[in-house]
Amino acid sequence: MTARLAIALLAALASLPAAAYNVVDDGIPQPLTATPGDAQRGRAIVAQRQAGLCLLCHSGPIPEERFQGNLAPPLDGAGARYTAAQLRLRIANSRHLNPASLMPTFHALPDSAQEDRQRVAAAWRGQPILNAQQVEDVLAYLQTLK
Repeated sequence: MTARLAIALLAALASLPAAAYNVVDDGIPQPLTATPGDAQRGRAIVAQRQAGLCLLCHSGPIPEERFQGNLAPPLDGAGARYTAAQLRLRIANSRHLNPASLMPTFHALPDSAQEDRQRVAAAWRGQPILNAQQVEDVLAYLQTLK
């Protein structure tokens, strides 16, 4: 699969509406999909600058990506620091925990993403950055980082 085709496929998948979820304490305890996350797909999303953009701010154990960020905590050890529920909320909508967070709301419900929808092209307004399965895939990858 070419990179251009992969990016188009990711964009098409991400255009699905955000899945409903319930926040309990500091996490989302229930998976967003019936299909378990795939750590390999999650690693690819984290590494891709066109999809997850994670390495723009975070560093992680992805040596083939030379330029990694240092604005946010490193991804190394994320699976040991947080539960699956806590990671799921941080991926989906970190602003639920910290409204001033610089991290985008990757899978926020429309009401919680109002600010984000104003700062994107009209075609992308109201769309999550990552679909529910992609959130679960990134979560599966982060859980491997003990």
